Amino acid sequence: MKKFTFYKQPDQMDCGPTCLRMVAKHYGKNFTLQRLREISGINREGVSLLGISEAAEKIGFRTIGSKVTLRELSEMELPMILHWNQNHFVVLYKVPPKSSPKGRIFYIADPAKGLITYTHDKFIKGWLSTHQNGESKGIVLTLSPTPELYAQDGDKGDGLNWSYLLRYLYQYKRLVIQLFAGLGVGSLLQLIVPFLTQSIVDIGINTRNLNFIYIILIAQSMLFLGRMSVDFIRSWILLHISTRINISILTDFLIKMMKLPMSFFDTKMTGDIMQRMSDQGRIQSFLTGSTLNIIFSMFNLVLFAGVLAYYNLSVFFIFLVASVLYSLWVIAFLKKRRDLDFKRFDLSSKNQSAIVQLIGGMQEIKLNNCEQQKRWEWERLQAGLFKFSIKSLSLGQLQQSGAFFINEGKNILITFLVAKSVIDGNLTLGGMMAIQYIVGQVNSPIEQLLGFIQSLQDAKISLERLNEIHQLDDEEPSDKMFLRELPSSKDISLNNLTFTYPGAGNEPVLKGIDLAIPEGKTTAIVGMSGSGKTTILKLLLRFYIPQKGEIKVGSTHIDQIGYRFWRGQCGIVMQDGFIFSDSIAKNIAVGDEYPDMEKLKHAVKMANIGDLIEDLPLGLHTKIGAEGNGISAGQKQRILIARAVYKSPEYIFFDEATNSLDANNESIIMENLESFFKGKTVVVVAHRLSTVKNADNIIVLDKGVITEQGTHAELTRAKGEYYNLVKNQLELGD
Repeated sequence: MKKFTFYKQPDQMDCGPTCLRMVAKHYGKNFTLQRLREISGINREGVSLLGISEAAEKIGFRTIGSKVTLRELSEMELPMILHWNQNHFVVLYKVPPKSSPKGRIFYIADPAKGLITYTHDKFIKGWLSTHQNGESKGIVLTLSPTPELYAQDGDKGDGLNWSYLLRYLYQYKRLVIQLFAGLGVGSLLQLIVPFLTQSIVDIGINTRNLNFIYIILIAQSMLFLGRMSVDFIRSWILLHISTRINISILTDFLIKMMKLPMSFFDTKMTGDIMQRMSDQGRIQSFLTGSTLNIIFSMFNLVLFAGVLAYYNLSVFFIFLVASVLYSLWVIAFLKKRRDLDFKRFDLSSKNQSAIVQLIGGMQEIKLNNCEQQKRWEWERLQAGLFKFSIKSLSLGQLQQSGAFFINEGKNILITFLVAKSVIDGNLTLGGMMAIQYIVGQVNSPIEQLLGFIQSLQDAKISLERLNEIHQLDDEEPSDKMFLRELPSSKDISLNNLTFTYPGAGNEPVLKGIDLAIPEGKTTAIVGMSGSGKTTILKLLLRFYIPQKGEIKVGSTHIDQIGYRFWRGQCGIVMQDGFIFSDSIAKNIAVGDEYPDMEKLKHAVKMANIGDLIEDLPLGLHTKIGAEGNGISAGQKQRILIARAVYKSPEYIFFDEATNSLDANNESIIMENLESFFKGKTVVVVAHRLSTVKNADNIIVLDKGVITEQGTHAELTRAKGEYYNLVKNQLELGD
């Protein structure tokens, strides 16, 4: 199996791009996973076979997707990608000969599990998915390399950036130097102990010199106090360094996350992101615990091994051979532990996502009486975690049993040799006790070395996941100059704009949109659900980049304006706006550590939430739950409107901003906002006639195309698409 290329999928939905990466590497070409994700159109549901096929053809493969029988599979070109268990992708590297079919072994690279061999029965159970004309078939994607593949240079490898981690230690170099000094002093103090032990036995006891024994015991007590003091100081320094490094790693991770485009969060499960944050602890533990301790242990090992060789070369040789065997035994398990770790990441990620859904969706669970079903889903995950724990425990016990046997066998053999040397007169009793002490001291560094190797492996896996995030391009690249002021003309124009959401086979949501949004005017966008209204707002807010066309502010391309600056000029209310677990004041004045009370009062008045605040015991300082728990949908929407007003923006974008309001509140708020809108450029997406009828221009969208535009009066007279959308509301108004 070693000859087959294998890569692990870092996230739950990465199996498709990872399989394509393995096949490309099989033909000698390396492509980064991020590139393959982008060209395969990955989203939160993963990728389709069509997406993998399109990505493969973009990098130089000729592909054919088909349903075939097992007999036909044996005659096809390998390696190929298989659709597995109807929810996963794997690479098939080798199909055995047709003879003795029940004994055939299939060689599979499963990006979630590793390189695996399947028997005939297990293979067909995982692969065959349909039954047609009395034959069972499975889905395959064959990939044939073309000259275009070999003409490409490929991508640079995703090398691990260890220097990125070491800089965290470097910024505390003075403390690290003090730590090393303490480690050195502690080691030297320990080195004196075996000589003192030998002198007590060989001199003090043999000569019956009690005063000498008193002196040595006092010296040992002083050494003990010295070591205890050094260890005490070292622990405090280590705590100080580790806490700061942990905070720094997490802070840098959050900073990077906040610089990533929204498209990143559209393709990641919440559990995957949370699990990556948990990985920071392993990296911090490796940096401050394992790395520093192993230096101390290796220093001790060299010192005590030298003293052991000085006492008895035979004992030193036995110790050396046993230590090598011990190390080889533990290292032999590293690959299996790595495989288990990836499975743990996948299961833990799914478990976290499930818990988030259980808590967040509790209302729907109760309304639909599906408590038992959701609990069963969670319990199935727990069963998977339990099976994983059993495998992990079994592997750990096997590893520990072998290591214990080697280690204790070495200790028994050394004890026998030194005891025999004492009997033969080649070694004093004090020397024997000193050797036993030294062996005990060198056993610990060997165990710590192996622990360090395991910790290194854990840190490497976590660092791979960390690097993947840090290697992504920022939404606003730091090396690019952006404008930090608006052009004199603040008109917005969309020219031949076409946009398709990621995912193979997806139809364009917007098709060749040409739209003028005049400065200081209100533009309304209406249309059936799914017509592309919200997508236009998201493109204006630069959440996504259109595949074709451009957006301009005046004569300036919007790409030339800084992302943060541009959004700072916009007051936004989205359909799925988020309410933070904080006070009402902080939820309105998001981004202001100390809210401006005058602006806050004005925003409260505009959004008509004075009555809500007056009824609360702490007024504006009343804390509300995450996502608005404890308040109604209408109250939540009014807070979001107040948030947009508080910014006093140049541009206002409302996406169904009043759809949860009652008619009375909506009427008051729209009347308040009329004065606020004066001189501002406003874009309103809505279904309600009351929200759009006073707009200076109304745009009608249908399936991503502008079908009509004009004022309310013009469009109702025309009795076209707009009239059909609002005629029921017109009748109610009449």
